[in-house]
Amino acid sequence: MTTETTNSRAQNGWPPKRRRAPWLAPAGLILLSLIPVIAGMFRVTELTSGGVITPDNARFFASPIPVITHIASATVYCLLGAFQFVPSLRRRRGWHRIAGGILIPAGLLAALSGLWMTAFYASPDGGSALLMVFRLSFGAAMAACIFLGIIALKRRDFSAHGAWMTRAYALGIAAGTQAVVFAFWILGVGPVNSLTDALLMGAAWVLNAAVAEFVIRRRAQMARAFPGPR
Repeated sequence: MTTETTNSRAQNGWPPKRRRAPWLAPAGLILLSLIPVIAGMFRVTELTSGGVITPDNARFFASPIPVITHIASATVYCLLGAFQFVPSLRRRRGWHRIAGGILIPAGLLAALSGLWMTAFYASPDGGSALLMVFRLSFGAAMAACIFLGIIALKRRDFSAHGAWMTRAYALGIAAGTQAVVFAFWILGVGPVNSLTDALLMGAAWVLNAAVAEFVIRRRAQMARAFPGPR
């Protein structure tokens, strides 16, 4: 998330680099997050306003606390987390600590409530065993990344802390990526079956994880090339 200065690049014999808009990445992350956030708002409205109970939503009416917890925590995590990718805000210790103090419990609640729903909510159509494996695996991976980020922070290994939190956030916003992947698939190929549904969901998680690794590696390369405060 570091922007090279013109002087630094000149000293290394490189041409001046065009500055990228610092808000471009967080704006994209917010737009991506709005897809599941809006869907979640409709679900909460349905549950709290006495909506019609159908086979698709009966499990949520029977046990609303886990899904409401998941929606609320995931909304905070996805939207607030996007601002952690603004370089100027990351350099403000006060902001970063306050936001982190909110994001860590929100992320854990989102991951753990998602795991609870996967394990205990009965899918109306029986669901896909493969999709359940994906949800349990990536949900557990998100929670593990947050815990590892906490451990790294306690060790004052800020580079590792940032890397683990980036991985967790990438997995946390996968619902937005899944919506985009499904839209492209349906427009280009057609309807999905249970196997395709599971594979596309898994592909979105893998895609986000790959992007996170790219961001982490690029951040490390920039830190080596241009050491100093970020």
